[in-house]
Amino acid sequence: MRITITTILVLLLCAPARAAQTLEVYFIDVEGGQATLFVPPAGETMLVDAGWPDAGGRDADRIVSAAKLAGVKQIDYLVVTHYHIDHVGGVPQLAARIPIRTFVDHGPTVETSVEADHLYFAYLQVRDKARHILAKPGEWLPIQGLNVEILTSAGNEISEPLGGTDAPNPLCAGVKRKANDTSENAQSVGMLITYGKFSIVDLGDLTWNKELGLACPYNVVGTAEVYVSTHHGMDLSGAPPLVHALHPLVAIMNNGARKGGSPEAWQTLRTSPGLEDIWQLHYALEADKANNAPEAFIANLEEHCQGNWIKISAELDGQFTVTNGRNGKTEAYKPAAQ
Repeated sequence: MRITITTILVLLLCAPARAAQTLEVYFIDVEGGQATLFVPPAGETMLVDAGWPDAGGRDADRIVSAAKLAGVKQIDYLVVTHYHIDHVGGVPQLAARIPIRTFVDHGPTVETSVEADHLYFAYLQVRDKARHILAKPGEWLPIQGLNVEILTSAGNEISEPLGGTDAPNPLCAGVKRKANDTSENAQSVGMLITYGKFSIVDLGDLTWNKELGLACPYNVVGTAEVYVSTHHGMDLSGAPPLVHALHPLVAIMNNGARKGGSPEAWQTLRTSPGLEDIWQLHYALEADKANNAPEAFIANLEEHCQGNWIKISAELDGQFTVTNGRNGKTEAYKPAAQ
């Protein structure tokens, strides 16, 4: 009997230890905005953006539901990539539902419309009651359990290659710049988030020319296992010299049913060297099946949906799985170097 009890106790003690080595990342459906929750083992949580306001607190409720599923009782760091309504609008409603300890942003808004002023003021009313960090390219966020390096912020980007290489990026040849973007999109806080040998690049709604600043003439970011499609998969972003240089195994598209998911951006992802799969939060209704992922890889098929999520579970050695919250579809990925 002692042997049996001892064996059971060992199993019970070992199981949580294995689980505790996994980073969980929830891509929460906020209908074409962004809300991405990072839950490292025994560390501090990070949420990237908070979705839209109003709708009865729909997006705030979805974020809190994902947090509860992950066993999270507070948001230690909320990174607001920029001050558009689909990214910052949900902050006041979220703060009324769950504690937020630290806010990270790029500084003052660059837009001056009535709506922009209202959004920024509503955000400041919440932010100023907590700790605040100004994001600066090249600096790291002090998040326990995650390495988070700021790549872009307030229209600026890192200048030194992260991987120590300064070889010209051949993908830049012949790529044209687009009209300069003076909106909040170009101010986006972009990040390289690393957990052991696993990494994700999330650039918010950074637009084409700013992406080229990271890729041309040199790719200063390096590579990443996962790329979050910039700007929800709009053709205003997703410059091929950057996307292809990242060599992601997986792309996550945080599009809405009628927002983002453009054929141009989708094909840029699909043709990226080494890419295995694209996972989408929504089926893009304005694109055909050739420019959407297979249905098993899409969290929400209908325009009016339940708000299903996509989840990544990553190990320190770089291996990870992606799971569709709608149907339980799970795929495992292993970096080629392993």
